[in-house]
Amino acid sequence: MVRQIYEYHPTIGFRFVPEIKARVPHESGGYLVRTNQTGFRSDHEFTPERNGSRRRILLFGDSFTAGEGVSNGHRYSDFLERQLPDVEVYNFGLPATGLDQHYLIYQSYAQNIEHDLLVIAVFVENVRRVGSRFRHFLNEEGERVLYGKPYYALDNGQIVLHGVPPPKLPIDETQLSQEDRGYIFTRERFPRLKRRLNQLKQHPQFERWVLGSGLKDQAMKLLGYQPIKEYDKPDGKAWLVMRALIGEWIRKHPKPVLLMPIPLHLHAYGISSARAYQAQLGAATREAGGNFFDPLPALMQVPIEIRKTFYFAGDHHLTKAGHEALAQAMAPCVSALLPTPIEK
Repeated sequence: MVRQIYEYHPTIGFRFVPEIKARVPHESGGYLVRTNQTGFRSDHEFTPERNGSRRRILLFGDSFTAGEGVSNGHRYSDFLERQLPDVEVYNFGLPATGLDQHYLIYQSYAQNIEHDLLVIAVFVENVRRVGSRFRHFLNEEGERVLYGKPYYALDNGQIVLHGVPPPKLPIDETQLSQEDRGYIFTRERFPRLKRRLNQLKQHPQFERWVLGSGLKDQAMKLLGYQPIKEYDKPDGKAWLVMRALIGEWIRKHPKPVLLMPIPLHLHAYGISSARAYQAQLGAATREAGGNFFDPLPALMQVPIEIRKTFYFAGDHHLTKAGHEALAQAMAPCVSALLPTPIEK
Protein backbone atom coordinates (compact mmCIF):
# COMPACT_ATOMS: atom_id res chain seq x y z
CA MET A 1 0.00 0.00 0.00
CA VAL A 2 1.35 3.42 -0.99
CA ARG A 3 0.84 6.19 1.57
CA GLN A 4 0.33 9.21 -0.75
CA ILE A 5 -3.43 9.38 -0.12
CA TYR A 6 -2.95 8.90 3.64
CA GLU A 7 -1.81 11.13 6.47
CA TYR A 8 -0.45 10.55 9.95
CA HIS A 9 -2.92 10.05 12.79
CA PRO A 10 -1.68 10.19 16.41
CA THR A 11 -3.92 7.34 17.60
CA ILE A 12 -4.76 5.09 14.66
CA GLY A 13 -1.41 5.53 12.93
CA PHE A 14 -2.82 6.95 9.69
CA ARG A 15 -6.05 7.73 7.88
CA PHE A 16 -7.13 8.93 4.45
CA VAL A 17 -6.35 12.57 3.73
CA PRO A 18 -9.70 14.35 4.31
CA GLU A 19 -11.63 15.79 1.38
CA ILE A 20 -9.53 14.37 -1.43
CA LYS A 21 -10.57 13.08 -4.80
CA ALA A 22 -7.90 10.94 -6.44
CA ARG A 23 -7.56 8.17 -8.99
CA VAL A 24 -5.49 5.26 -7.68
CA PRO A 25 -3.60 2.98 -10.09
CA HIS A 26 -4.70 -0.66 -9.90
CA GLU A 27 -4.89 -3.84 -11.97
CA SER A 28 -8.57 -2.97 -12.50
CA GLY A 29 -7.44 0.03 -14.55
CA GLY A 30 -7.61 2.39 -11.60
CA TYR A 31 -10.32 3.43 -9.19
CA LEU A 32 -11.61 6.68 -7.74
CA VAL A 33 -11.16 7.52 -4.07
CA ARG A 34 -13.18 10.33 -2.55
CA THR A 35 -13.11 11.12 1.18
CA ASN A 36 -15.17 13.24 3.51
CA GLN A 37 -14.10 15.76 6.15
CA THR A 38 -13.57 12.98 8.70
CA GLY A 39 -11.01 11.24 6.50
CA PHE A 40 -12.93 8.16 5.37
CA ARG A 41 -14.05 7.07 1.92
CA SER A 42 -17.52 8.50 1.48
CA ASP A 43 -19.37 10.85 -0.86
CA HIS A 44 -21.17 12.38 2.13
CA GLU A 45 -20.30 13.59 5.61
CA PHE A 46 -20.77 11.56 8.78
CA THR A 47 -23.18 13.47 11.00
CA PRO A 48 -23.81 12.58 14.66
CA GLU A 49 -27.58 13.09 14.41
CA ARG A 50 -29.88 10.67 12.63
CA ASN A 51 -30.83 11.56 9.07
CA GLY A 52 -34.61 11.81 9.41
CA SER A 53 -36.22 8.37 9.63
CA ARG A 54 -33.37 6.57 7.89
CA ARG A 55 -31.88 3.61 9.71
CA ARG A 56 -28.14 3.79 10.10
CA ILE A 57 -25.33 1.21 10.15
CA LEU A 58 -21.78 1.87 11.32
CA LEU A 59 -19.31 -0.37 9.45
CA PHE A 60 -15.68 -1.09 10.36
CA GLY A 61 -13.07 -3.07 8.46
CA ASP A 62 -9.90 -2.98 6.39
CA SER A 63 -9.21 -2.63 2.65
CA PHE A 64 -11.95 -5.12 1.74
CA THR A 65 -14.46 -2.84 3.46
CA ALA A 66 -12.84 0.43 2.36
CA GLY A 67 -13.02 -0.92 -1.19
CA GLU A 68 -9.46 -1.18 -2.47
CA GLY A 69 -9.66 -1.77 -6.22
CA VAL A 70 -13.13 -0.30 -6.76
CA SER A 71 -14.51 3.23 -6.79
CA ASN A 72 -16.86 4.76 -4.24
CA GLY A 73 -20.32 3.45 -4.99
CA HIS A 74 -19.10 -0.02 -5.98
CA ARG A 75 -18.39 -1.31 -2.45
CA TYR A 76 -20.58 -3.74 -0.54
CA SER A 77 -21.62 -0.96 1.84
CA ASP A 78 -23.00 1.03 -1.09
CA PHE A 79 -24.73 -2.00 -2.62
CA LEU A 80 -26.25 -2.72 0.80
CA GLU A 81 -27.70 0.79 0.93
CA ARG A 82 -29.33 0.22 -2.45
CA GLN A 83 -30.74 -3.17 -1.44
CA LEU A 84 -32.25 -2.12 1.90
CA PRO A 85 -34.90 0.65 1.99
CA ASP A 86 -34.23 3.72 4.13
CA VAL A 87 -30.79 2.52 5.24
CA GLU A 88 -27.53 4.44 5.22
CA VAL A 89 -24.12 2.92 5.91
CA TYR A 90 -21.26 4.90 7.40
CA ASN A 91 -18.19 3.06 6.09
CA PHE A 92 -15.18 3.54 8.40
CA GLY A 93 -13.04 1.02 6.48
CA LEU A 94 -9.30 1.71 6.39
CA PRO A 95 -6.81 -0.36 4.37
CA ALA A 96 -3.88 -2.21 5.98
CA THR A 97 -5.45 -2.18 9.43
CA GLY A 98 -6.59 -4.83 11.89
CA LEU A 99 -9.31 -5.15 14.48
CA ASP A 100 -7.17 -3.24 17.00
CA GLN A 101 -7.12 -0.14 14.80
CA HIS A 102 -10.80 -0.59 13.90
CA TYR A 103 -11.62 -0.42 17.61
CA LEU A 104 -9.57 2.78 17.88
CA ILE A 105 -11.40 4.25 14.87
CA TYR A 106 -14.69 3.48 16.60
CA GLN A 107 -13.52 5.15 19.82
CA SER A 108 -12.09 8.18 18.02
CA TYR A 109 -14.85 8.87 15.49
CA ALA A 110 -18.04 6.86 15.96
CA GLN A 111 -19.03 6.47 19.62
CA ASN A 112 -21.35 9.48 19.57
CA ILE A 113 -22.97 8.83 16.20
CA GLU A 114 -26.63 7.81 16.31
CA HIS A 115 -27.17 4.41 14.69
CA ASP A 116 -29.14 1.18 14.82
CA LEU A 117 -26.51 -1.47 14.10
CA LEU A 118 -22.73 -1.77 14.31
CA VAL A 119 -21.04 -4.16 11.86
CA ILE A 120 -17.48 -5.41 12.41
CA ALA A 121 -16.19 -6.87 9.14
CA VAL A 122 -13.18 -9.03 9.95
CA PHE A 123 -11.03 -9.95 6.97
CA VAL A 124 -9.80 -13.27 8.34
CA GLU A 125 -6.13 -12.28 7.99
CA ASN A 126 -6.76 -9.61 10.66
CA VAL A 127 -5.66 -11.96 13.42
CA ARG A 128 -2.10 -11.66 12.13
CA ARG A 129 -2.36 -7.88 12.06
CA VAL A 130 -3.59 -7.77 15.65
CA GLY A 131 -0.51 -9.77 16.57
CA SER A 132 1.85 -7.29 14.89
CA ARG A 133 3.44 -4.01 16.02
CA PHE A 134 5.15 -2.92 12.81
CA ARG A 135 4.18 -2.92 9.14
CA HIS A 136 5.87 -2.07 5.85
CA PHE A 137 4.48 0.51 3.44
CA LEU A 138 5.70 1.96 0.17
CA ASN A 139 6.88 5.56 0.28
CA GLU A 140 6.57 8.06 -2.57
CA GLU A 141 9.73 6.67 -4.18
CA GLY A 142 8.29 3.17 -4.13
CA GLU A 143 10.69 2.07 -1.40
CA ARG A 144 9.57 -0.37 1.28
CA VAL A 145 9.78 1.33 4.69
CA LEU A 146 8.74 0.22 8.17
CA TYR A 147 6.26 2.03 10.42
CA GLY A 148 5.12 1.36 13.97
CA LYS A 149 1.44 0.84 14.76
CA PRO A 150 -0.74 0.93 17.86
CA TYR A 151 -1.38 -2.48 19.38
CA TYR A 152 -3.04 -4.17 22.32
CA ALA A 153 -1.55 -6.72 24.70
CA LEU A 154 -3.10 -8.76 27.48
CA ASP A 155 -2.27 -7.86 31.08
CA ASN A 156 -3.95 -10.05 33.72
CA GLY A 157 -6.68 -10.90 31.23
CA GLN A 158 -7.35 -7.27 30.26
CA ILE A 159 -6.40 -5.66 26.96
CA VAL A 160 -4.01 -2.75 27.32
CA LEU A 161 -3.22 -0.28 24.52
CA HIS A 162 0.42 0.32 23.59
CA GLY A 163 2.27 2.25 20.92
CA VAL A 164 0.20 5.44 21.06
CA PRO A 165 1.13 7.81 19.66
CA PRO A 166 2.89 5.70 17.04
CA PRO A 167 6.13 7.11 15.58
CA LYS A 168 5.43 9.59 12.82
CA LEU A 169 8.58 8.72 10.86
CA PRO A 170 9.71 5.36 9.47
CA ILE A 171 11.64 3.02 11.76
CA ASP A 172 15.14 1.71 11.08
CA GLU A 173 14.53 -2.02 11.04
CA THR A 174 18.18 -2.76 11.81
CA GLN A 175 17.79 -1.01 15.17
CA LEU A 176 14.96 -3.28 16.32
CA SER A 177 15.62 -6.02 18.84
CA GLN A 178 15.30 -9.63 17.75
CA GLU A 179 12.05 -9.84 19.75
CA ASP A 180 10.56 -6.76 18.07
CA ARG A 181 11.45 -8.10 14.62
CA GLY A 182 9.16 -11.00 15.38
CA TYR A 183 6.27 -8.52 15.55
CA ILE A 184 6.68 -7.23 11.98
CA PHE A 185 3.58 -8.04 9.94
CA THR A 186 4.24 -10.38 7.03
CA ARG A 187 1.96 -12.29 4.69
CA GLU A 188 4.48 -14.95 3.70
CA ARG A 189 3.64 -18.28 5.32
CA PHE A 190 5.61 -20.79 3.28
CA PRO A 191 8.87 -19.10 2.13
CA ARG A 192 10.43 -22.28 0.70
CA LEU A 193 7.35 -23.08 -1.35
CA LYS A 194 7.20 -19.49 -2.59
CA ARG A 195 10.86 -19.57 -3.65
CA ARG A 196 10.30 -22.83 -5.52
CA LEU A 197 7.25 -21.43 -7.30
CA ASN A 198 9.21 -18.33 -8.28
CA GLN A 199 11.87 -20.57 -9.82
CA LEU A 200 9.24 -22.52 -11.74
CA LYS A 201 7.70 -19.29 -13.01
CA GLN A 202 10.84 -18.68 -15.04
CA HIS A 203 10.03 -21.69 -17.21
CA PRO A 204 8.30 -20.64 -20.45
CA GLN A 205 5.65 -23.35 -20.03
CA PHE A 206 4.81 -22.49 -16.39
CA GLU A 207 1.59 -20.65 -17.16
CA ARG A 208 0.26 -23.46 -19.37
CA TRP A 209 1.37 -26.26 -17.05
CA VAL A 210 0.38 -24.82 -13.70
CA LEU A 211 -1.92 -21.84 -13.98
CA GLY A 212 -3.82 -22.96 -17.03
CA SER A 213 -4.41 -26.47 -15.70
CA GLY A 214 -5.38 -25.36 -12.22
CA LEU A 215 -2.64 -27.65 -10.90
CA LYS A 216 -1.52 -25.12 -8.31
CA ASP A 217 -5.00 -24.86 -6.79
CA GLN A 218 -5.42 -28.62 -6.84
CA ALA A 219 -2.07 -29.18 -5.15
CA MET A 220 -2.86 -26.70 -2.36
CA LYS A 221 -6.25 -28.29 -1.79
CA LEU A 222 -4.79 -31.82 -1.64
CA LEU A 223 -2.08 -30.69 0.75
CA GLY A 224 -4.66 -29.08 3.05
CA TYR A 225 -3.07 -25.65 2.62
CA GLN A 226 -4.03 -23.35 5.48
CA PRO A 227 -2.93 -19.74 4.85
CA ILE A 228 -3.71 -18.53 8.39
CA LYS A 229 -2.84 -20.95 11.17
CA GLU A 230 -3.47 -18.59 14.09
CA TYR A 231 -7.08 -19.78 14.34
CA ASP A 232 -5.79 -23.32 14.91
CA LYS A 233 -4.13 -22.14 18.13
CA PRO A 234 -6.79 -21.15 20.69
CA ASP A 235 -4.04 -20.24 23.17
CA GLY A 236 -1.94 -18.25 20.66
CA LYS A 237 -1.06 -14.67 21.67
CA ALA A 238 -2.57 -13.02 18.58
CA TRP A 239 -5.85 -14.91 18.85
CA LEU A 240 -6.20 -14.30 22.60
CA VAL A 241 -5.83 -10.54 22.06
CA MET A 242 -8.27 -10.61 19.16
CA ARG A 243 -10.83 -12.58 21.17
CA ALA A 244 -10.50 -10.11 24.04
CA LEU A 245 -10.97 -7.17 21.64
CA ILE A 246 -14.11 -8.74 20.17
CA GLY A 247 -15.48 -9.37 23.65
CA GLU A 248 -14.82 -5.88 24.97
CA TRP A 249 -16.15 -4.11 21.89
CA ILE A 250 -19.40 -6.07 21.80
CA ARG A 251 -20.05 -6.03 25.55
CA LYS A 252 -19.47 -2.28 25.87
CA HIS A 253 -21.52 -1.30 22.83
CA PRO A 254 -25.12 -0.32 23.64
CA LYS A 255 -26.59 -1.30 20.26
CA PRO A 256 -26.76 -4.62 18.39
CA VAL A 257 -23.42 -5.75 16.94
CA LEU A 258 -22.90 -8.02 13.95
CA LEU A 259 -19.51 -9.59 13.31
CA MET A 260 -18.95 -10.83 9.76
CA PRO A 261 -15.77 -12.60 8.60
CA ILE A 262 -14.64 -11.82 5.05
CA PRO A 263 -13.01 -14.94 3.57
CA LEU A 264 -9.81 -15.17 1.58
CA HIS A 265 -10.19 -16.07 -2.08
CA LEU A 266 -8.71 -19.48 -1.13
CA HIS A 267 -11.73 -20.13 1.08
CA ALA A 268 -14.22 -18.86 -1.52
CA TYR A 269 -12.63 -21.07 -4.18
CA GLY A 270 -12.86 -24.14 -1.95
CA ILE A 271 -9.07 -24.58 -1.76
CA SER A 272 -8.63 -23.99 1.98
CA SER A 273 -10.92 -24.93 4.86
CA ALA A 274 -12.71 -22.16 6.74
CA ARG A 275 -13.69 -24.32 9.72
CA ALA A 276 -11.09 -22.96 12.16
CA TYR A 277 -11.82 -19.25 11.74
CA GLN A 278 -15.57 -19.89 11.56
CA ALA A 279 -15.47 -21.73 14.89
CA GLN A 280 -13.21 -19.29 16.71
CA LEU A 281 -14.79 -16.05 15.49
CA GLY A 282 -18.31 -17.42 15.88
CA ALA A 283 -17.73 -18.57 19.46
CA ALA A 284 -16.02 -15.32 20.51
CA THR A 285 -18.88 -13.26 19.06
CA ARG A 286 -21.69 -15.29 20.62
CA GLU A 287 -19.97 -15.47 24.02
CA ALA A 288 -19.91 -11.66 24.09
CA GLY A 289 -23.59 -11.42 23.15
CA GLY A 290 -23.09 -10.39 19.54
CA ASN A 291 -24.54 -11.68 16.29
CA PHE A 292 -22.41 -13.71 13.89
CA PHE A 293 -22.95 -13.98 10.15
CA ASP A 294 -20.68 -15.94 7.83
CA PRO A 295 -21.24 -15.06 4.14
CA LEU A 296 -19.10 -17.95 2.84
CA PRO A 297 -21.92 -20.55 2.55
CA ALA A 298 -23.94 -18.16 0.38
CA LEU A 299 -20.92 -17.37 -1.79
CA MET A 300 -20.15 -21.08 -2.19
CA GLN A 301 -23.58 -21.66 -3.70
CA VAL A 302 -22.47 -19.68 -6.75
CA PRO A 303 -20.74 -21.69 -9.54
CA ILE A 304 -16.95 -21.58 -9.25
CA GLU A 305 -16.60 -19.85 -12.63
CA ILE A 306 -18.62 -16.93 -11.28
CA ARG A 307 -16.98 -17.03 -7.85
CA LYS A 308 -13.62 -16.47 -9.52
CA THR A 309 -14.92 -13.13 -10.80
CA PHE A 310 -15.42 -11.99 -7.19
CA TYR A 311 -11.69 -11.44 -6.58
CA PHE A 312 -9.00 -9.64 -8.56
CA ALA A 313 -6.38 -12.01 -9.95
CA GLY A 314 -3.43 -10.01 -8.63
CA ASP A 315 -4.08 -8.60 -5.17
CA HIS A 316 -7.19 -10.76 -4.52
CA HIS A 317 -9.33 -7.90 -3.24
CA LEU A 318 -13.04 -7.98 -4.02
CA THR A 319 -14.11 -6.85 -7.48
CA LYS A 320 -17.30 -4.91 -8.07
CA ALA A 321 -19.05 -8.26 -8.63
CA GLY A 322 -17.59 -9.57 -5.37
CA HIS A 323 -18.82 -6.56 -3.42
CA GLU A 324 -22.30 -6.93 -4.88
CA ALA A 325 -22.37 -10.66 -4.06
CA LEU A 326 -21.26 -9.97 -0.48
CA ALA A 327 -23.99 -7.35 -0.04
CA GLN A 328 -26.62 -9.76 -1.36
CA ALA A 329 -25.43 -12.45 1.05
CA MET A 330 -25.50 -10.24 4.14
CA ALA A 331 -28.64 -8.20 3.37
CA PRO A 332 -31.21 -10.61 4.94
CA CYS A 333 -29.23 -10.91 8.18
CA VAL A 334 -28.64 -7.16 8.42
CA SER A 335 -32.29 -6.42 7.68
CA ALA A 336 -33.41 -8.75 10.49
CA LEU A 337 -31.23 -6.87 13.01
CA LEU A 338 -32.49 -3.41 12.03
CA PRO A 339 -35.64 -1.86 13.48
CA THR A 340 -38.75 -1.83 11.34
CA PRO A 341 -38.74 1.13 8.92
CA ILE A 342 -40.85 4.07 10.06
CA GLU A 343 -43.78 4.56 7.71
CA LYS A 344 -43.88 8.00 6.16
